[in-house]
Amino acid sequence: MTRDEWLRASGIERADALVLLRELAGVSRAALLAHPEAELDAARLEALERAAEALRGGLPLAYVLGWREFYGLRLELNRHVLIPRPDTELLVEFALRRIDPRHAAEVLDLGTGSGAIAIAIAHERPLARVHGADLSAEALELARRNAERLLAPERPGGAARWHLGDWMQALAPGAGDFDLIVSNPPYVAEADPHLAALRHEPALALVGARACADGLGDIRVLVAQAAPRLRAGAWLALEHGYDQAAAVRALLQGAGLLEVHSLRDLAGIERVTAGRAGQ
Repeated sequence: MTRDEWLRASGIERADALVLLRELAGVSRAALLAHPEAELDAARLEALERAAEALRGGLPLAYVLGWREFYGLRLELNRHVLIPRPDTELLVEFALRRIDPRHAAEVLDLGTGSGAIAIAIAHERPLARVHGADLSAEALELARRNAERLLAPERPGGAARWHLGDWMQALAPGAGDFDLIVSNPPYVAEADPHLAALRHEPALALVGARACADGLGDIRVLVAQAAPRLRAGAWLALEHGYDQAAAVRALLQGAGLLEVHSLRDLAGIERVTAGRAGQ
């Protein structure tokens, strides 16, 4: 079968088919245009067919490929972790504005999953001492692998530190406080109709360990545990659902944080809410 024949017969979106040709068969868009009649060898054709079948079955492209780009970094992915979304880069940008690149800030990413947020921050702020925590051992193992591949071993802030457990309980007793705590926690309501479309992603990362009607079960625990662990003037910033900003602001204010406000994503939706500890 030729490249062009497979592209037309794949049964998937053309954009996805072009990605598969590039990643699995080494055929760039330019090469396809120059030589659409070139034959695909048996091994490449088999790989393409397996991937296309998975896509036709509803598996997201990121899981089919085993990676997703986030903040300019190619992260290894599997079905133990949520697929990083572009909206979450808003949380990274907020964090980077709050970290002085000249200082060794202590930064914690709660519910780190693939390590996307923690690694992006560590990559952009080499002096920062970055920690990631997650309830899933499989997620933490993936985060470790991503960090080992994407962060320079001689990084001034040292290797990223990974902690297994439930929110702040993942940290060892006596662990210090932080200059910044960030999180993209589970926030999908347990009866949300969109969950059916997200069936391939881990429920733990979507509805969390405290599934509830408003989706805020884990966020309530996270805020209560994290706010007391902020150093003077430090920030806590959380991603949340499109209709949860007011509720999350109330939680941060109730925890005694100051300058509580929400940030809008490119679609104008309040997507991240943050608050600062007093002096």
